[in-house]
Amino acid sequence: MGMVVHDDLRVEVGRVLAAAGVGAQSRLCCALSGGVDSVSLFTLLCTLQADFGYALSAAHVHHRLSPNADAWAAACAGRCAQVGIPFRLLRVTVARDHPGGLEAAAREARHAALDSLDCDWLVFGHHQDDQAETVLFRLLRGAGVHGAAAMAAFDRCRPAVRPGRLRPLLGVRRAQILAWARAAGLHWGEDESNADTRYTRNALRHQLLPVAERIFPAAVPALARAAENFREADALLDELAALDAAACGGGPWSRSAVLALGAARLGNLLRWQLRRGGALAPSRARLVEAVRQLHVADADTPLRLVLGTWACCAYRDALWLEPDEAAAAPAARDWRGEATLPWGAGEVVFEPTLGAGLSRARLSGAGAVRLEARRQGMKLRLDWRRPRRSFKNLCQEAAVPAWLRARLPVLWVEGEPVWVAGIGVAAEFACAAGEPGVIPRWRLSGADPARGSG
Repeated sequence: MGMVVHDDLRVEVGRVLAAAGVGAQSRLCCALSGGVDSVSLFTLLCTLQADFGYALSAAHVHHRLSPNADAWAAACAGRCAQVGIPFRLLRVTVARDHPGGLEAAAREARHAALDSLDCDWLVFGHHQDDQAETVLFRLLRGAGVHGAAAMAAFDRCRPAVRPGRLRPLLGVRRAQILAWARAAGLHWGEDESNADTRYTRNALRHQLLPVAERIFPAAVPALARAAENFREADALLDELAALDAAACGGGPWSRSAVLALGAARLGNLLRWQLRRGGALAPSRARLVEAVRQLHVADADTPLRLVLGTWACCAYRDALWLEPDEAAAAPAARDWRGEATLPWGAGEVVFEPTLGAGLSRARLSGAGAVRLEARRQGMKLRLDWRRPRRSFKNLCQEAAVPAWLRARLPVLWVEGEPVWVAGIGVAAEFACAAGEPGVIPRWRLSGADPARGSG
């Protein structure tokens, strides 16, 4: 990244806004801490509003940690009132027992509050020195390519998930921002905690980076350039993962096809899918262990491997990722002939057939038809020639893993089970030859982990 002359800060911010596609329909919210970086950015966004036509607002996160916090919030509110920009004050409670420490807890609370705002873009005052610090911090913690890519000048996100991220000053050194702010006659506050080297990032900023710059004068722009290289490699790995996902069946994937990828590509595929689901990446050790178990387990062995807040599941030849809380049974639903009903992380599809599945006439003539989880003591007869069997025995015979049983969808007719996903149809409700019928199929994430009429 090249140096940006401080007189050209307005041009640099405008360049990034244009590259991100910001226009008259965009809603920007500046994360205004009250420090020199965010105050300078806010001022520049105000001057550029007429050129781009965007709606601008600002938000300040009150962490309740500093005795000066109220004064900072008041200063930010006053600054916005002075120029007629809408302002939001977000008060958060920072967990004191966070495993990552107070610094990580404050950052997590801050971003959770900002993510709740109704806007298209959150705009941050991160600069090139912040980028270098972030690259160092993540590399020293053993980050992979994705983590070492650090921050991007803009990250588009799905509006339903969270606002996008804009960092128009990411190519600018902090000294340049400071010089510009002084020349513009701005006033700002100083967070006293920024000088406390007990916090890891402060120690990097005040102790490690200055040493690096004495040895390598261009250390900061070089680290920022490394982040761009990591980001390019990360994009290529994402493209490879997307190709592998499609080749393995989309979702769920074919277990045999996934295992044929090899350990490195399988790990890359799992990381990519977890990020797409909004999950935090698991530790390398946990991911390596999950990949190992997938490779050493027998082809027919069902697996559920927890990866942080998500789990990697394998059943028969299906392999998929799901939120860990998906292990709970979904809520019951009445069926009134709909083509699909939502069920957990997927849906139950009712496919019309002829001479197979459940008898359409029997279902139409019945009273309450309900999609629900298993009930205590339930039994099912799959064949007229055999007696009714317990749910547990049927699951064992069908190789349905124990962790999947509690949330298998069951179709109940007037209190009797007539279909269980992964197991089959009750003989009493089976469709006769040539008779119109319906086959329920449970599809998880748009596919079918419990194959066949079960």
